[in-house]
Amino acid sequence: MKLKNLILAALVLCTGTFAIAEEPAKQESAYDAELAERLGADERGMKKYVLAILKTGPKDGEITGDERQTIFSGHFSNMERLANEGKLAVAGPFGKNDKSFRGLFILNAATVEEAEALASSDPAIKAGIFVVDLIPWYGSASLMASPEIHRKISKPEE
Repeated sequence: MKLKNLILAALVLCTGTFAIAEEPAKQESAYDAELAERLGADERGMKKYVLAILKTGPKDGEITGDERQTIFSGHFSNMERLANEGKLAVAGPFGKNDKSFRGLFILNAATVEEAEALASSDPAIKAGIFVVDLIPWYGSASLMASPEIHRKISKPEE
């Protein structure tokens, strides 16, 4: 009998605790309509992109020395141009891997065809050092703020 009363008392206490628990306070919305429009966000804060996965191309081992250096200088200049034009949200190299993946672009393009035109402007792709796979992707429009933020956190070359 005592055990039954103890269990009943525990249930009452637990039930009472849950009954008087307050609902969590609702957070105020931080929605910024102007920012959403500037970044191209839809109602979910998302937008269409195309992932460009750069892989080792057929000419990678054939191009060396000054020619390779010139091509890569153009590759980096092209990325900067695309970022400044609002067409490149994010870019960066991959670490060593067994898939021949070399780098990634997240292109601000609504279609693979548009992304193909952007990717074909890259000197390393034109030269065959890289080949590119293009995949439609739906992600946060906040990525479009990355180039601006990156400029603010990158130390200038001395």
